Amino acid sequence: MFWDDHPPPHFHVQYGEYQATISIEVFDVIEGELPGRAIKLVREWAGIHQHELRENWRRARKHEPVVPIEPLP
Repeated sequence: MFWDDHPPPHFHVQYGEYQATISIEVFDVIEGELPGRAIKLVREWAGIHQHELRENWRRARKHEPVVPIEPLP
């Protein structure tokens, strides 16, 4: 996440040569693309950490440091 990013609330994903912007609310790809397996993993991770993603979005918008979020086990 970037503090000066635009709405809607989202996060950025990089997977090898692929990049995508993912909605925090519904986990849709807003921009870019990811392979099918990668998007499934991203959606699983985002579902587990949606509250933390929302909180980090709020923090970033206030120019506060974001908190690292654990990866999938």
